[in-house]
Amino acid sequence: MNTDLSVCAPSAQVWAVINWPQVQRRVKKLQSRIVKATQAGKHGKVKALQWLLTHSFSGKALAVKRVTENRGKTLPELTR
Repeated sequence: MNTDLSVCAPSAQVWAVINWPQVQRRVKKLQSRIVKATQAGKHGKVKALQWLLTHSFSGKALAVKRVTENRGKTLPELTR
């Protein structure tokens, strides 16, 4: 077994060099494909595209970015 490989979050340096406009375009394109497949009634295609979105680096990175940058509506009340 190869123990040299490790799975972990990217470092801050890698996070800083991500091309965010490109990531947003990729996610938006996948989301629009999901909408079109839903409207066309292609449920198998919808499921495949949803899997692709949730397992893609772009989808994961954008989800993490949205969560970590969200200040929240009631955040000050939680700190009291």
